[in-house]
Amino acid sequence: MKQPQDLRSFESLQQILHMLRSPEGCPWDRAQTHKSMRDSLLEETYEVLEALDAEDTGRFCGELGDLLLQIVFHAEIGAEAKEFNMGDVIEAINTKLIRRHPHVFSQSKFTSPAEVLHNWEEIKKTERGYDKSMLSGVPKQLPALSYSQEVQGRVARVGFDWKEDEGVLEKLGEEIAEYGSAPTLSEKEKEFGDILFTLANYARRQGIDLESALRGANKRFYSRFEHMEELCRNTGRDISKLSFTEQNELWQAAKKKENGEKAD
Repeated sequence: MKQPQDLRSFESLQQILHMLRSPEGCPWDRAQTHKSMRDSLLEETYEVLEALDAEDTGRFCGELGDLLLQIVFHAEIGAEAKEFNMGDVIEAINTKLIRRHPHVFSQSKFTSPAEVLHNWEEIKKTERGYDKSMLSGVPKQLPALSYSQEVQGRVARVGFDWKEDEGVLEKLGEEIAEYGSAPTLSEKEKEFGDILFTLANYARRQGIDLESALRGANKRFYSRFEHMEELCRNTGRDISKLSFTEQNELWQAAKKKENGEKAD
């Protein structure tokens, strides 16, 4: 088959997918379904976020392309099954954007981001119907911490939130105490969930994305432990044979390196 010439065009990407899914195309691509592609969609989304967090522009561009491929792939599968096509996907999002921005595409005027957000929520109410919860649009497949922050952010918009941060911290103390007195493992798990839920709310109120914060902590731990292993290799030591005190000394050295300080 003849490959497309203009590799910068969206139409070429669609054409390539169509060719891959054709009888003369790729057996693997032909075998894919919406469900079989589910994990790939999730994986590509996380790879986009990883590249974004790394501030690697070239990699970020490439990962966005991989994510775009997932969308075009699903549209091609949908078109073959006469469910929907790429035109339907684009029309749906264009229609939604115009409907949710009346201050841009009609006579409505808003002067602040808060007014825009309030109107956005009012429009979404009419879209989902008044019989549905304002939480019904929160994707249940979100990571648990992100889900907690999104849910608590939505209910805060109608005033269901602590007035002061101190109230959240007091609640956190209560939850920790309840965890300490929980008699069984199942009760402890429940109470620990409440601790995390309260922490997610406090982080939200501080403007902290808890997923990003935890990813950052994971990254720092990974980097520091790698440096500990490197120090052991350079001195002919086995990290598993060191005492905790010796391991902690290596940990502190790794932290100093991370902060640009000289080791003792």
